[in-house]
Amino acid sequence: MSPMLQIAAEEMENPLVPPIPELVIGLIAFVIVFGFLAWKLLPNINKVLEERREAIEGGIEKAEAAQTEAQSVLEQYKAQLAEARHEAARLRQEAQEQGATLIAEMRAEGQRQREEIIAAGHAQIQADRKAAASALRQDVGKLATELAGKLVGESLEDHARQSRVIDRFLDELDDKATKAEAAR
Repeated sequence: MSPMLQIAAEEMENPLVPPIPELVIGLIAFVIVFGFLAWKLLPNINKVLEERREAIEGGIEKAEAAQTEAQSVLEQYKAQLAEARHEAARLRQEAQEQGATLIAEMRAEGQRQREEIIAAGHAQIQADRKAAASALRQDVGKLATELAGKLVGESLEDHARQSRVIDRFLDELDDKATKAEAAR
């Protein structure tokens, strides 16, 4: 058989199995490339992956810390809000109590002033009544003495006598008025 036919026959035997020299060269090239990648690239890749893992874990920790802080701030805000509401209710209650006290004081002051006005009015009426009674006594006395003088026919101009007659007449009138009021 000719050498070509023999090579062609070997090549035809198994197309999946490469020739040995190619297999050795390919294996050596693979080991060189794999060794270079493992020696140069793998540490850099691991370093980058480790940095990313740390950044992610740090970010998660920061997010958890921020969430915890936000939760505590929210609780403080709620507590302050509840305290402010309580304080507002207390101030409103105090204002209502002060208003009620002020109204009561104003009513008492108004009542006191009313009583003073009524007492002053009664005193003024009493004074006016006494002044009117005094003026009336004088006028009635004068009229009575003139009338008595005309009836008797003599002058009753004596002042002492005139006063006694007037007083007696008015006392009789007062007695009759008192008895009339008591009868009612």
